[in-house]
Amino acid sequence: MTTSERGTLRKWAWRSLLLVAILAAPAAYSEVIPADPGKSKAGTLLGNYLSGRVARGSHDTRAAAEFYSKALAGDPDNEVILEQTFLLETTAARWDRAVKLAKDLVKVEPSHRVAQFLLGVEAFKQREYKQAEEHFAAARQGPIADLTSTLARAWVLEADGKHNEAFETLDRLSTADWAQYYQRYHRGLIADIAGRHQLARQSYKKAFKKNPATLRVADAFARHAVNAHDRELAVKTLKAHMSKSAPHPLSEALLAEIDNGGTPPLMATDPTEGLAEVFYGVGDALAGEGGLDMGIVFLQLAIYLKPDFPLAHIALAEAYETAKKYDAEIEAFGHIPEDSPLWINVQIQKAFALNSLEKVDEAKALLEKIIAKSPKDGRPMDALGNILRSHERYDEAHEYYSRAIDLIDEPTKQNWALYYSRGVCNERLKNWPQAEADFKQALELAPDESLILNYLGYSWVDQGMNLKQAMDYIRKAVKLKPNDGYYVDSLGWAHYRLGNMPAAVEHLERAVELRPDDPIINDHLGDAYWRVGRKLEARYQWGQALSLKPEDDLIKKINKKIAIGLEETPDTKAASDSTTQDEPNASQ
Repeated sequence: MTTSERGTLRKWAWRSLLLVAILAAPAAYSEVIPADPGKSKAGTLLGNYLSGRVARGSHDTRAAAEFYSKALAGDPDNEVILEQTFLLETTAARWDRAVKLAKDLVKVEPSHRVAQFLLGVEAFKQREYKQAEEHFAAARQGPIADLTSTLARAWVLEADGKHNEAFETLDRLSTADWAQYYQRYHRGLIADIAGRHQLARQSYKKAFKKNPATLRVADAFARHAVNAHDRELAVKTLKAHMSKSAPHPLSEALLAEIDNGGTPPLMATDPTEGLAEVFYGVGDALAGEGGLDMGIVFLQLAIYLKPDFPLAHIALAEAYETAKKYDAEIEAFGHIPEDSPLWINVQIQKAFALNSLEKVDEAKALLEKIIAKSPKDGRPMDALGNILRSHERYDEAHEYYSRAIDLIDEPTKQNWALYYSRGVCNERLKNWPQAEADFKQALELAPDESLILNYLGYSWVDQGMNLKQAMDYIRKAVKLKPNDGYYVDSLGWAHYRLGNMPAAVEHLERAVELRPDDPIINDHLGDAYWRVGRKLEARYQWGQALSLKPEDDLIKKINKKIAIGLEETPDTKAASDSTTQDEPNASQ
């Protein structure tokens, strides 16, 4: 199941804000094989070290931490192994061990950022604010570390009752847009806790004006407003945010609570929650913009400060999903309470993680339990349909898509995927009239969706129906996504069915370049080669298609073509003869 099908619960809260800074930052850490991993116990030490590297490379953090810890026991003075063991223990959130290693590490590398951040968090938790500030200050290297260090020190000063110094520290942040965004947001949070509500209002207003689609800022601004007895501003803020982004369970639940007369707490009610917000915000952004390892470390620090932090647990789970560590993803999702507005979304993502582990029946059982509990919610039905469809269980998938569609009073654009998905099931079950009706309904709701345009256009071409409209649909899909191999294949195959063989070859060669691992596309190119007289290349391409393990019915067809070639018909004979004539470029 693709990431796009799984969706996301974080709503890209911070990611794009740090992209430029991430690209400019030095690597978080690198690993070099020790020149002398030890002599007296070389086999054991080197074996543990290399096993740890393999486990870390596959993001098996706990196993890697165990191997590195054993390697460190064999060579306790090895700084490389010390650093890697510390990072892995931190990533695994084994805090007692990680803190001890951090203390050892800063003795030999005082500027080690992650070690100083952890020691700063540990000192903060012990209310040793002077030490916390010193540790955070020592972590300032590179734009990301400088941002995190500055925000963290501001919260330390606020916790120590030094409100003015906290604001002065925030003023030292870079003037870059991405840094100013965090500055305004955290200034608002600190000002609310410090009782400076007018300053908080100004800071939130600036941050929200700049990025109204960002969930976290809209949420914080609305909470500030309702606690300042301005319920109208809170509602207005949330509605403005929701008009700029797709619906999110948290903003919807917050709006409902305020509409019903509730007064939800501030985003950060104390400095500990504020500091956790620092590591969550930066960690979520890092994990989503290519800094997966450091993102996980920062998210773990956020949870260490605030164990009951649903969005941090979700961000951590989705980082594990990116790393394909689905067991860890499921474990992280397990921290979301059932009364959370995110609970059903989390159960759906857990089901997708089970599916990724090939535990399809467990995923089905989980979603059926949610469906029984919330029979008016179409989301788990849609998700179960997607999982079953991915395993070609089209009959079962069709049932769940239909149940979800039956819950729709008036179809809207956001429902197009349900009709499209049921259409795919109908097409695969050879119920073409029903499939065509579903595709047309989906296209009516979302006329620019390339998936629908391509699937319907390709299906028409393959059946020799509505060829002109089919070609228009496929061309539009290719225009929307010119580097999608499946769409380019559809365009090539449409030309093939229309007898325009030179154009068919041109587009199908391009499709194979884009999707060399697809047996159907390779088979299509073989057919086109045969029709233009390139018979040796045709047989090669059919052989390539066979090597890619196509479905059984296609294997039989390909073997026959390799043996005797393609049969000539009057239409294909005329098309073959026309290849010697000048033709317009069909792609134009």
